[in-house]
Amino acid sequence: MARGPLVILGGTFDPPHVGHLVLGECARWQFGAVRVLFIPAGDPYRKSGTPTPENARAGGPAGRRTVTPGATRMEMVRLAVAGNPAFAADGREVARPGPSYTVETLEELRAEGWEELVLVLGSDAAADLPNWREPGRIRALARVAVAEKGGAPPPPGFERVEMPRLEVSSTLIRERVRAGKPVRYLVPEAVAAFIAERGLYRGED
Repeated sequence: MARGPLVILGGTFDPPHVGHLVLGECARWQFGAVRVLFIPAGDPYRKSGTPTPENARAGGPAGRRTVTPGATRMEMVRLAVAGNPAFAADGREVARPGPSYTVETLEELRAEGWEELVLVLGSDAAADLPNWREPGRIRALARVAVAEKGGAPPPPGFERVEMPRLEVSSTLIRERVRAGKPVRYLVPEAVAAFIAERGLYRGED
């Protein structure tokens, strides 16, 4: 069996920013983790609006937006985590066809021998967890810890990740890039350079 605990940070990472890295490090320390996996969603159906039975039951997301291709987001995550030996970028959901389901990823990690999984969610994602595929199974497979996001406290029944409050989000980064404003120090330097070189987020509606 693999040593643990293993902290898992999933999400769109469009783009990854310093808040993700601070969250990963705080969770690593708080839960005594040997590794933190940053796992970009291949098809984040809860954000992109991909038709699924879960989306239909929940009425679908409020809006549809184009998500940057998974391979591009994966490369940004690799660049973002490169400076921390306890961090790793994991591309399994990008490689997996179809919508990304957290329960499948947790099942795979368990099959790989990880006995103790800590799934870290933002408070918004935790509130949406009942609409995910097999939410009960997710909570059986992993300890779920929640970080405050957008001023929303964790829902009842979840552990809280203790971290400084940072007013930074991927939405903010995209908006600043689109407006021609600097994002230096809001994202790792390598990610900022990648965004500039690829011309990402400049043409968003």
